[in-house]
Amino acid sequence: MKEKIIETSIELFDQKGFKETSVQDIVEAIGVTKGTFYYYFKSKEELLKDICLTYIEDLIRQQEEILEDPNQDCTAKLYDIVYMLIHNIKTQRRSARIFFREMRHLNELHLEEIKAKRKVFRENYQKLIEEGIGKREFKNHLNPDMLTFGILGITNWSYYWFNPEGEVSEEKLTEIYMDLILNGIKKSD
Repeated sequence: MKEKIIETSIELFDQKGFKETSVQDIVEAIGVTKGTFYYYFKSKEELLKDICLTYIEDLIRQQEEILEDPNQDCTAKLYDIVYMLIHNIKTQRRSARIFFREMRHLNELHLEEIKAKRKVFRENYQKLIEEGIGKREFKNHLNPDMLTFGILGITNWSYYWFNPEGEVSEEKLTEIYMDLILNGIKKSD
């Protein structure tokens, strides 16, 4: 039942927004009472926190699996992380939208918990960039933290517009992003 509440809430928060969705909307969509909701969650905000934490913790888990692969160089790991983020749009699009759009409705304590997880994800990315610079896979004159924020900016907003069933595949979009990240857009002489 807890999972059903989460799934239904993700759908409603994505459609209507967190503020516009009431606990009554959630329980009516499932066909249960408010008592059932409050058995699993203290509040709608706690539910939102759980949705955001589940989303970011899953991304970190996938990211760390990629980073721990001793058979991949930094470029391949970067490709795999970018692909993982693009691929997750198919299965996690609604959770991603809620994570980025609705997180602002969390109280400071819950928000700090989410921000700490986001920081882990970003720092993992940055360590990969720094390792790639150290191994001379990536240019050494680039600022690793700014590059990390740039890559996150490119990939994090893809959930908003990218259609995995559209004319550009996940693989092709990943290749486009990797070419942009590694080579830029200027034509080489």
